[in-house]
Amino acid sequence: MCELLGMSANVPTDICFSFTGLMLRGGKTGPHKDGWGITFYEGRGFRTFKDPEPSAQSPIAKLVQALPIKSRAVVSHIRQANRGCVSLENTHPFTRELWGRYWTFAHNGQLTGYKRLPTGRHRPVGDTDSEHAFCWLLDRLENKYPKRPANFPAMFRYLATLCDELRGLGVFNMLLSDGEFVMTYCSNNLYWLTRRAPFGEARLLDEDVAIDFQSETTPNDVVTLIATRPLTGNENWVKMVPGEFCLFRLGELEYGNAAKLLNQK
Repeated sequence: MCELLGMSANVPTDICFSFTGLMLRGGKTGPHKDGWGITFYEGRGFRTFKDPEPSAQSPIAKLVQALPIKSRAVVSHIRQANRGCVSLENTHPFTRELWGRYWTFAHNGQLTGYKRLPTGRHRPVGDTDSEHAFCWLLDRLENKYPKRPANFPAMFRYLATLCDELRGLGVFNMLLSDGEFVMTYCSNNLYWLTRRAPFGEARLLDEDVAIDFQSETTPNDVVTLIATRPLTGNENWVKMVPGEFCLFRLGELEYGNAAKLLNQK
């Protein structure tokens, strides 16, 4: 399996501390040695760094850790290959354009029967189940919404039903962002955490590293992290339940319970 890391914030924020914890799991404290990637949104654009090498030994990962790139939305992934060879084209996250926005996707899990899913014009470049599922999601969204939807929360609720279908093919934990919203869907293992004032100290589980966010933030900052497994041991991470999706915007949880939301008009 792989591991995910996402961030949603109300102000441009760097993710160096959490990214450091995740990168250690890519070949040092964890088995996810088959590549890594991270996408930072900046306005309507994005920066993506990828490497098919283990993140714990990757010079590119060390560069990203040293760069204080600030973003309101981040999607990151470390890979343990199960579908597709170890290569750059199979390294998450994947980004495509839809409705004049860049959409970035990362997946943790393994699907069967996915090759039967039609992808329309959104053709995979690599040979992973993850990228194929992403292209299928985009095709279904474009079929239902030929033009940019006026109600994005309703679109995400529809997207959650598509994720339910993919969950029927195996394990499907997902992160998806367009730079404004960050959506996560849980098949079996995802956590999230929101940091806001009063800020305190956080300590990584994978290395003896701590940070005092009180000295790094303002009282108005709100930052939410999403991860496959908690990255810190002294904070209260919320475990998602199977079939649940959460939608974050500017650090805040806008929607949090898939079962209730899907019954809304």
